[in-house]
Amino acid sequence: MAPPMRAISSVRGLFCLALLAVSTTGRSVARLSTRACASANAAGGRERISINDGWRFSRFTENPDGLSYEDNLKEWILPQGNDFIVNGTKHTRPSGTAPGADVEYVQAFFDDSAWEKVNLPHDWAIKGPFGAPNISTSEGSLPVNGVGWYRRNLSEAETAAGKSVFLDIDGAMSYAAVWLNGELVGGWPYGYASFRLDLTPYLKGSDNTLAIRLDNPLDSSRWYPGAGIYRNVWLVTADETHVSQYGTYATTPEVTSESATVNLVVSVENKGSLSRQVGVVTKVYPYDAALREPGSEVVASFTKQVINVAAGTKQSVRGSVTVTDPLLWGPVPSQTPNLYVAMTTLTGSNGTVIDTYSTRFGIRSIEYVAEQGLLVNGEHVYLQGTCNHHDLGSLGAAFNYRATHRQLEMLQEMGVNALRTSHNPPAPEFLEMADEMGFVVMDELFDVWLEPKVTNDYNVLFADWHEADLRSFLRRDRNHASVVAWSFGNEIPEQSSADGRTLARSLQAIILSEEPTRQTSLALNSAKPGTGLPDTADIIGLNYQGEGQGTTFESAFPAFHAQYPDKMIWSTETSSVLSTRGTYIFPVVGNSSTTVGVGPSPGWDEAALTVSAYELYAPSWGSSPDKVFAQQDRYPYVAGEFVWTGFDYLGEPTPYDTGARSSYFGIIDLAGFKKDRFYLYQARWRANLPMAHLLPHWSFGAERMNRTTPVHVFSSGDEAELFVNGVSKGRKVKEEYEYRFRWDDVVYTPGEIKVVAYKDGAVWAEDSKRTVGAAAQLNVTVDRATIDGDGRDLAFVTVAVVDADGDVVPEAANAITFALEGPGEIVSTDNGDPRDMTPFPSPERNAFSGYALAIVRADRGAVGEITLSASADGLVGGEVVVQAA
Repeated sequence: MAPPMRAISSVRGLFCLALLAVSTTGRSVARLSTRACASANAAGGRERISINDGWRFSRFTENPDGLSYEDNLKEWILPQGNDFIVNGTKHTRPSGTAPGADVEYVQAFFDDSAWEKVNLPHDWAIKGPFGAPNISTSEGSLPVNGVGWYRRNLSEAETAAGKSVFLDIDGAMSYAAVWLNGELVGGWPYGYASFRLDLTPYLKGSDNTLAIRLDNPLDSSRWYPGAGIYRNVWLVTADETHVSQYGTYATTPEVTSESATVNLVVSVENKGSLSRQVGVVTKVYPYDAALREPGSEVVASFTKQVINVAAGTKQSVRGSVTVTDPLLWGPVPSQTPNLYVAMTTLTGSNGTVIDTYSTRFGIRSIEYVAEQGLLVNGEHVYLQGTCNHHDLGSLGAAFNYRATHRQLEMLQEMGVNALRTSHNPPAPEFLEMADEMGFVVMDELFDVWLEPKVTNDYNVLFADWHEADLRSFLRRDRNHASVVAWSFGNEIPEQSSADGRTLARSLQAIILSEEPTRQTSLALNSAKPGTGLPDTADIIGLNYQGEGQGTTFESAFPAFHAQYPDKMIWSTETSSVLSTRGTYIFPVVGNSSTTVGVGPSPGWDEAALTVSAYELYAPSWGSSPDKVFAQQDRYPYVAGEFVWTGFDYLGEPTPYDTGARSSYFGIIDLAGFKKDRFYLYQARWRANLPMAHLLPHWSFGAERMNRTTPVHVFSSGDEAELFVNGVSKGRKVKEEYEYRFRWDDVVYTPGEIKVVAYKDGAVWAEDSKRTVGAAAQLNVTVDRATIDGDGRDLAFVTVAVVDADGDVVPEAANAITFALEGPGEIVSTDNGDPRDMTPFPSPERNAFSGYALAIVRADRGAVGEITLSASADGLVGGEVVVQAA
């Protein structure tokens, strides 16, 4: 467990010690969470410490305790949302003994020594096995269902007497209910929500028993939801009078390169029994991206305000300052994601500091222009985005800083500048990374409203919880500079009905009342111009309609643009093209896009459960990237796109309902290996990067000898020439609305294919593939040579099956065994094959299309060398050394 905070007086120290206990996110202090962080100070003040470590856990497939949300917990948990209810009726906690008081798991005397030891974040389902009873392939065939109990003691050092003590849970799947010392504190049912519980009334002396119950019903999700307390958990200790939860709101209504207006609202809460006079002062500092802390220079100071906060109430103060010569936040690569920190200090009537609270924000302007798209700081930013589910491949839904950061690094390498959080609030740290790395974000909340997509999805909660969930989501995320739009629905079943119009307007009104500085959007797959949902949302968001769904090229862009000439349009989902990495199926379709999934259509192999990696094949609603690019280019007023999806994800194994564990949609596979499609997007999105990528590989067996084997090239060049065994197959020019070079008449003979790409007549980039020999050895590499010995940080180890010359054998499927020596462990293995049902913790994994992956974690407190070796029968093995520091 991270150490408790210590008193410190400097501003930089306040910020850094506020983050010290956040080291369990997977990186050192330099990588810590800064969402609404605060710190201790010389006079007392606030602590925020991680309580991720030291839990006991048990999962039950049948209800072990007689409790359920609907039957006996609901009326006790509903009041938890009261702070976020403005329009609806607040709930009163029932009197009498709360449910669960007689359940042995909540009692201090219960012996949980036989339960599993776990550290959070924790996903109980990811270890498998696959083929869990009654779980659909849509949910990943993993054991996500059941009741899970977590228990932990809170020490005196973690619960300061005379203070308000809060439990902050960033995400727990799902129907969380929390007991302290046998008494029901409260809970929150929505598994993607972050929420706070006040533990203060239930604390007893120096030893307190915390118990958390989760309940994942069957048929609750269309994708793998994960299970367990899968995000970070904190204890926040503060004076009875303190800045409220999500208690600051920073906006920048006027921004130029010379000056910017920063407005700040600070909400002060008094949990005590007496009225309190409080001084509120805030100073603004630049954020040092290299050190991940505030700089020492004060760039602006808000005028001190003194308020009287009555007992049991909240009161807000508002202020405004001007920052001269501001460092603006903007998306990379054309702008820089500069950030600031507002340090708010509360003082008592005698001048004693009682609370210090930091707010990280960015100074930037956003415009939504119907004829052009999104403007950030006056510059047009074409959105090159991906949709992203919350799982981290073989790590499951359990949040890990390094694994998430690695995904974002790969997306940025491809040219991504925009992210969609489909279809739910992300981990808070995801948005912190987006702020720091310079992505823009479409932050999304609901996949359904009242009408279900599966039986037990959010439809069962919507009536009671939509307002609290929506307001909480907005207040949590509103200070993130990266967030440019709020999405409050994805492919909502009511999208064309009168009920949908009414619901959309009520949700839109809530958003505008909470956070009017950003526009709203909905992802529409069937609604037409003039219907309720596009009438309501500020931005027209279209799923697949813009490029023409399936085989049609009839774009919906012109009709929507004509109906809503003042609204920006973007594609909230595009493409959905399918492929299995390194798999090439013949013949290759001659047009730029076609569909698979019904009957003997080209490009897929139903028996093998594969889809061709020529990247031309989509489900009935989707299209190839080529087709999407063409339609976007034909209608330049469209702001850009969010591709479905950046990474393969667990569940939804389209087009195969059985026999697969994960999706085929990703541009990058589940293990993090790039599909050919990665380079098609990179060629478009990083037009100034010299690159060329050939496909397919050139190591086929006798079955392809002298048979037509098309060669395609993805390049940022404008011309390309292909050579087969040294003989030119012609030089081609990339014509308008063409995004790949195609030589569809090439006949396969072993040897080498090579492409030379040109731009403006000069050589731009080259690539080649040659026929390789038999598998001979394993080439083992690691993404980073040194990782933190904090029990959280990860090293990603790639094993390539290569021939005697070191070339990857592209169809290799050798069985690989991993072994580890030193102070660490193999967390999981994978290969990106959506059909592979080997449990993720297994140290044995077949290569897929020549590659396999192992993820390594150092032990807590480890220092020294960790050696990971890989072996396979008949091959020379390999190893890599990772230093834990």
